[in-house]
Amino acid sequence: MSSVLETSYFPADVSDPIEEQTVGGLLRECAADSPNLIAIREVVPTQSHSLSGAAETDRTWTFAELLDEAEGCAHYLLSRFDCGDRITVWAPNVPEWMILQYGAALAGMVLVTANPALGAEELAYVLSQSQSRGLFHTGKFRGGDMAAVASEAISISGEEVLAVNFEEWDRQVRGWAGERGALPEVSPDDNAQIQYTSGTTGVPKGALLHHRGLVNNADFVSRRGRFPERGSVVSAMPLFHTAGCGILVLGAAQRRMSIGLIQYFDPTAVLDAAERFHADVISGVPTMLIAMINDASFASRDFSACSVVVSGGSSVPPELVSTVESAFGAGFSIVYGQTEASPVITQTSPADTHEDKSETVGLALPQVEVKISDVVTGDSVPLGEQGEICARGYLVMTEYFRNPEASADTVDKDGWLHTGDLGTMDERGYVRVTGRLKDMIIRGGENIYPREVESVIFTHPKILDVAVVGVPDEVWGERVVAVIRWKDESDQPTAAELVEFCTERLARHKAPKEWFSAEAFPLTGSGKIQKYRIASLVGEGVYGVVN
Repeated sequence: MSSVLETSYFPADVSDPIEEQTVGGLLRECAADSPNLIAIREVVPTQSHSLSGAAETDRTWTFAELLDEAEGCAHYLLSRFDCGDRITVWAPNVPEWMILQYGAALAGMVLVTANPALGAEELAYVLSQSQSRGLFHTGKFRGGDMAAVASEAISISGEEVLAVNFEEWDRQVRGWAGERGALPEVSPDDNAQIQYTSGTTGVPKGALLHHRGLVNNADFVSRRGRFPERGSVVSAMPLFHTAGCGILVLGAAQRRMSIGLIQYFDPTAVLDAAERFHADVISGVPTMLIAMINDASFASRDFSACSVVVSGGSSVPPELVSTVESAFGAGFSIVYGQTEASPVITQTSPADTHEDKSETVGLALPQVEVKISDVVTGDSVPLGEQGEICARGYLVMTEYFRNPEASADTVDKDGWLHTGDLGTMDERGYVRVTGRLKDMIIRGGENIYPREVESVIFTHPKILDVAVVGVPDEVWGERVVAVIRWKDESDQPTAAELVEFCTERLARHKAPKEWFSAEAFPLTGSGKIQKYRIASLVGEGVYGVVN
């Protein structure tokens, strides 16, 4: 779209049609036209082992083999559950996770995804709220007894749930010898998944996502990101999040690419896989990319095959764009969205200017309307003015499952998804994210947006990462606090030096007056920083004070 906008509203580009397809139908297409292409390459870090009972840890599946297993899984599921039922998967990145994803889709069931880091109470909430009838899980992970936790969670939930350990997959699912009748007809309008929101502000809500949204979003993202046909993608993005099972799994299928599926994030394992499989596409949230580049072996690696690095999930510091493109010798594509949007709303292209990749989150994907909305009136604000980022189109979730009040608060009567993010739009339609409505700090009646303050602090040469939050103050209402991760723990500036650095670049009332240090930030499963937890930890005195 080349015309200049007059207000902060970007109409949908409808030149690329929406595909009337399902998740299972997409896999059938892959198996029909590319049966012998590798679909999955299993990657298990050297210090780990198979979590699904397999004797080998470097298994591969072609698209034809993946479809055969997925159809077998679908028949097994239908022998235990009914079409339309919800089943939960609670596991790290094992190939059987993907087989279950496709199998549930072919069986007309709704896959409920759960972070393997959840404890018994948290998992029980997911099982109960989603009314799941099945729970698929690994036996152990990172030293934890997941089978025991699963049993406890089922007991707490009060639901009748059939638990299936992935270590028993060969016997229970692959070895199932029942009759294979016709699988049910599944529509693009049918629901495919419940993804529980990351919880940056509190209790998770189950976003009910349909086949059309997931399949088309992955297609448009892979095209905007210039994923090469029949190439290779390597990622440790968790499958329980839409970035993993949506953008990467389905995006790879759309381009007939193989996935180097890494069991969990380990920078050396990702680098090994990217080099060994000649990865065309590497994906990770900013913290993952930073860890990979800082890996001791990075300089000796050969990434000449890599053409695109994809990131998102958290704010991408401008300097990281330059660092990544230089380090990998590849283009950078930044995605922006949220679970409720299947999940991507806007995206930069690797061909965009450095300025656009550093300072914006790109243009709306095809078939998506985006506006910057006045938070009071709902009208589009003038170009360049700040408001709430809203999106409308095929990508919007069906609802929050069993939560009509939250659904109505998030998707209005006109179909607009209210993201809760603040941003601006320029005359071309490029969007900048400036903060979160709920993260906004009000100090003495002045609105302060943490994203603006963080963008300044990020430029300090000794700072690796930063989170700016508001904490209660008896005089000002709230005060501005910064929590820092250092590049070098032995080389830290003083608080006075940091205040001076900020006041030279920001209005004095926006500059943090208190500074703390942390080894790591609490993150959601998608890599977003949990600001409410950081504010709480500051109040509890957990972080070290920078003097």
